[in-house]
Amino acid sequence: MSNKERPSRRAALLGDRPGSYAIARHVRMSPMKVRRVVDLVRGLPVTDALNVLKFAPQAASEPVYKVVASATANAENTEGLRADELFVSQAFVDEGMTLRRIRPRAKGSASRILKRASHITVVVEPKSEKGA
Repeated sequence: MSNKERPSRRAALLGDRPGSYAIARHVRMSPMKVRRVVDLVRGLPVTDALNVLKFAPQAASEPVYKVVASATANAENTEGLRADELFVSQAFVDEGMTLRRIRPRAKGSASRILKRASHITVVVEPKSEKGA
């Protein structure tokens, strides 16, 4: 083991800034499909983001809604922040584990089916008073 320790996840995502985060791991949806939904809410206030996700037609909007709501609840309960002052500062989707399945094909051969999964991370922070 080296002296150089890996930073905690909170330190890597937020540093010294107030705010909170939530992560949903192994969500059984393709990362490309989930990124389409995450791009809708990045940078929005939390209340607007939840409204957008509630009425978005994509199937991936449900797990993203849950992660944004969880990050908001974490900020309210652990940091003592108010939900109407928060915005989605970071939101990204990483590729999770891929389940490999086999589809029988002609002449005894087989083709591979890749069932992809995603890790969804959302960071919420209070709006800074510097710009106001």
